[in-house]
Amino acid sequence: MDELLRLDGKVALVTGASSGLGERFAEVLGRAGARVALAARRVDRLASLEAKLATAGVAARAVAMDVTRLDSIRDAVAEAERAVGPIDILVNNSGVSVTKRLVDHDEADYDYVIDTNLKGAFFVAQAVAKRMIGGKRGGRIINIASAGGIRPLARIGVYCMSKAGVIHMTRAMALEWGRYGINVNAVCPGYIETEINREHWQTEAGRKLVEMLPRKRVGRPEDLDGLMLLLASQASHFINGASIVADDGLTAA
Repeated sequence: MDELLRLDGKVALVTGASSGLGERFAEVLGRAGARVALAARRVDRLASLEAKLATAGVAARAVAMDVTRLDSIRDAVAEAERAVGPIDILVNNSGVSVTKRLVDHDEADYDYVIDTNLKGAFFVAQAVAKRMIGGKRGGRIINIASAGGIRPLARIGVYCMSKAGVIHMTRAMALEWGRYGINVNAVCPGYIETEINREHWQTEAGRKLVEMLPRKRVGRPEDLDGLMLLLASQASHFINGASIVADDGLTAA
């Protein structure tokens, strides 16, 4: 069974790899045997991760990518394939949020979230899918959505809207690209503690939110390891167009 989850000989591209879940996803895929292209805007952070993975025996290469610029996406995907080989697995992870009431959002806030989380995710997936189709080799595209795309969450409404779009985008891609051997699925995490939000969970507001969760806890990036390996590997060959929730019961409550 373990062999089904191995990724030896595969190449993965992870966007938003400079921190948080993206960093964890890159490490998990690399330790499973994949060569990994690390993409983000913060290339200094990527260089540190590349060095860290090298010490663990993982072949990784940092590439600069701004998902809000189509020329940057095009150039980064090409650079990734030159550096580590044709992409077999895309983890479409780049994402941002603005914490405000919907009535307080301005156009810049809205565009910032939608351009990164939905428009950017679409064009990254498109760029990779074109190469997978052209190379007639199939592949795996894993879009990182959110439990917030299923159940609206307070004060991050536009983020939730963007992730709902990612969920439907995943179904549309699966429908069109399945015939080419490309499986497209989404992961919908609940509240996960990362370096970006770690301090929040220690505040009064953070502790109150935890008390409202079904099992009164937040997740950690490693809680998604098994799901990531499943969707990236041959074990998911019959899973296509799915949006899998990993939220410890948040959307069930």
